[in-house]
Amino acid sequence: MSDITQEAWRKYLIQLQVHPLRTKAITAGCLAGCSDLIAQKISGVKRIQLRRLLLIMLYGFAYSGPFGHFLHKVMDIIFRGKKGSKTVAKKVLLEQMTSSPWNNFFFMMYYGLVVEGRPWGLVRSKVRKDYPSVQLTAWRFWPIVGWINYQYMPLQFRVLFHSFVASCWAIFLNLKARSSVAIKAA
Repeated sequence: MSDITQEAWRKYLIQLQVHPLRTKAITAGCLAGCSDLIAQKISGVKRIQLRRLLLIMLYGFAYSGPFGHFLHKVMDIIFRGKKGSKTVAKKVLLEQMTSSPWNNFFFMMYYGLVVEGRPWGLVRSKVRKDYPSVQLTAWRFWPIVGWINYQYMPLQFRVLFHSFVASCWAIFLNLKARSSVAIKAA
């Protein structure tokens, strides 16, 4: 690792220690922005939609990072002192039955209402139509991520790991949201 990278990582770790919530929020916002930038490029947008990019970054900063921070703190309280594969499985199951459905629903609502600025009726219809397949896909993907996160990641890195993987997941959600808009426009 280069000296610049090592120094940046060292400073990041200090910020994570001194200001964990703020650091996780900023990290989640930046990663959400990167994922949207990639999703826009993949979907063939000629000019980057700056408003959309900033709104997705806001979502990561104001919601994803803080939500993850507090979720993992609560999980540590619920399962205080318990370790092992059964505990990891219980954490993953609890997360998949509670926060996973909520986060996918909330993202789809935010994307439709705020990012796209669509009326409530259209967003509600789209969520009703697409949410089941999005959630079923999430349940095929996120338990593996959750297992790795709870089994191998120290508490202070769980939001960073989750945010990184979530940036890939957000590309999927963005493309899913854009594809049905493109189909209707055609």
